Amino acid sequence: MLYDVELIKDFLRNRLSEKRYTHSVNVADECRKLAQKYGEDEEKAYFAGLVHDVCKELPADELKKMAMESNLNMSEAEISTKALWHAVAGAGFVRDSLMIEDEDIINAVRFHTIGRADMTLLEQIVYIGDLISADRNYKDVKKFRKLAYQDMDKVMLEALIFSIESVTGKRGLIPDYTLQAYNQYVNSEMKRIQERK
Repeated sequence: MLYDVELIKDFLRNRLSEKRYTHSVNVADECRKLAQKYGEDEEKAYFAGLVHDVCKELPADELKKMAMESNLNMSEAEISTKALWHAVAGAGFVRDSLMIEDEDIINAVRFHTIGRADMTLLEQIVYIGDLISADRNYKDVKKFRKLAYQDMDKVMLEALIFSIESVTGKRGLIPDYTLQAYNQYVNSEMKRIQERK
């Protein structure tokens, strides 16, 4: 791979708060381990994890503008939800400013907060890597950390349920992408249960 990780780390160190930079490195570390476990390109996974929050700390108006101008098919729920703009803006930034042409990396950044149906292995790794990174300390994190190294489909379904419950608990909007991902993983689980009978 042609990613200059040290250059990107310097760039992120200057762009992000210390807390956000530490989180980004932790996610990258987790993504590398998950890639090793599931047979994905470790260097690519590390890079995608490193840049997943590249735009997280920009001002809201700038984020929304970047997201809207990215041509990355934002859903109505995403447009209405400030907390989701950084992923879309980040994907556009990785593509246009960091000159990354790898669609898999762009999509891993794009969907790391909401998921989608038919996620690639790299997209799943970044989604889960973000959820279980070393700095996370929410109630169920140990459960997710364990499951992440046992069954990717299962941890994705549990993570999507966790996300949907969290958002509905705050009366937030659920993007269609998230619902489609949830439905896909539920269908997949039901098929697996049927096959075992």
